[in-house]
Amino acid sequence: MAADWWKASAEGIPSIKTEVPGPKSQAMHEKTSRHYRGLSGQVKLFPVCFEEGSGITLTDVDGNRFLDFSSGIYVTSLGHCHPKVSEAVAHWAKKLMNAHDFTTPVKEKLIEKMVDVLPADLNAIQLYSDGASAVEAAIRAARAINGKHEFISCFRDFHGKSMAAVSCAQMVRGDVYSYGPTRAPGFYMVPRPNPYRPTFTKADGTIDSDAYIRFYDEFIQEGTVGNVSAFVLEPVQGWGGSIFPPDDFFPKLRDYCNNKGILLLDDEVLAGMGRTGEWLAMDHWNVVPDIVTLGKSFGNGFPVTAMVVKEEYAEALDKISASSSYGGNPMACAAALASIEVIEEEQILQNVRTVGQYFSKRMQKMKEDHPIIGDVKGTGFLLGIELVKDKQTKEPFTEAGKLVYQKAFRKGLAWIPAGHILRMSPPLIMDEHYAEMGLSIIEESIAEVEKEHGY
Repeated sequence: MAADWWKASAEGIPSIKTEVPGPKSQAMHEKTSRHYRGLSGQVKLFPVCFEEGSGITLTDVDGNRFLDFSSGIYVTSLGHCHPKVSEAVAHWAKKLMNAHDFTTPVKEKLIEKMVDVLPADLNAIQLYSDGASAVEAAIRAARAINGKHEFISCFRDFHGKSMAAVSCAQMVRGDVYSYGPTRAPGFYMVPRPNPYRPTFTKADGTIDSDAYIRFYDEFIQEGTVGNVSAFVLEPVQGWGGSIFPPDDFFPKLRDYCNNKGILLLDDEVLAGMGRTGEWLAMDHWNVVPDIVTLGKSFGNGFPVTAMVVKEEYAEALDKISASSSYGGNPMACAAALASIEVIEEEQILQNVRTVGQYFSKRMQKMKEDHPIIGDVKGTGFLLGIELVKDKQTKEPFTEAGKLVYQKAFRKGLAWIPAGHILRMSPPLIMDEHYAEMGLSIIEESIAEVEKEHGY
């Protein structure tokens, strides 16, 4: 399969033929939403009904064609309906759809391939069908590994919507209170380094990573019963706004965990499998976690996730009865295996690094040119633009974020809202031409919002 398979379907995008959302989308959404509830913020802000996707292109029921800057929220990273992935799933859909956790030929190949691309110590694997299940299993595995029961996670991290996973995250977001009424026992949260909005700084005003580590140590002594099993963190905050920590943070946290007998649980469901230009985002800091979770990009849209632990802790997976009904079914294994092979065969990591550098330079220029862009963030194809009312006060400009999101969508950009931080997660196959196209749509939309608000 040629690496440019997606370009033919991308010609002429964006192509907007009706008002957006169009009449068919509006009618279909209205009918469905009478009964299908609990929709995401992006759908509430822009209820388009999609019916087809190819590569970097999405088409709605009204025939409008969009440039995809979302990847289905970090999922279809190799492009919609990548032929190799689709064919692999179809093959097993017609041959063997499920055999519980028995070994199958495609599972054998997937496990061998995962061991090849992951850090050498990470080779005890179990498969699941959604990110939250993988995180829940990772938490149970941590408890089985060291017999401890408490967990530390960080402000604005996100780990899923089941009980233990959501207890590792912010439980009230805006007007959404459905995650309460309380965190599960033994789960605690602490601040993590945000270079643009640091909690702890040095005398010169720069972020102080050592102060965060000192605070964690004090918090564990004073705020827990001293039975901390693991730190649970995203390597890069996705929902929180594509926030990367300073480069010295994770090496220092790794050392701290080693000294205190605490596991490092790395939730790579969003950031892993190439989105930052490495197999794991944690690879940027040469840090090997004790436990890692994978998802989203792992199967390029097919529901398949994984929980992986270091070889020395492999017995923990037997202790917790780690298998699941759908995890590791042949279709899921085929999707994951094909996705890893595509990353290798099409040199996806190199493309992410190269085009990612373009994204960074272009976004820096946007920051210089626009008064409401306070900060730009990202590495590779995990990107964010933070909107503020004033660059000195850094007051978040949430209303502008909603308006920019909607304006850009109407111009033909399908992407992700996140309050005052605009999030972008384009398919990893994208080249500079379409990267420029997407950023130009966003910049045009920002300029319109600035004008409307008197900047």
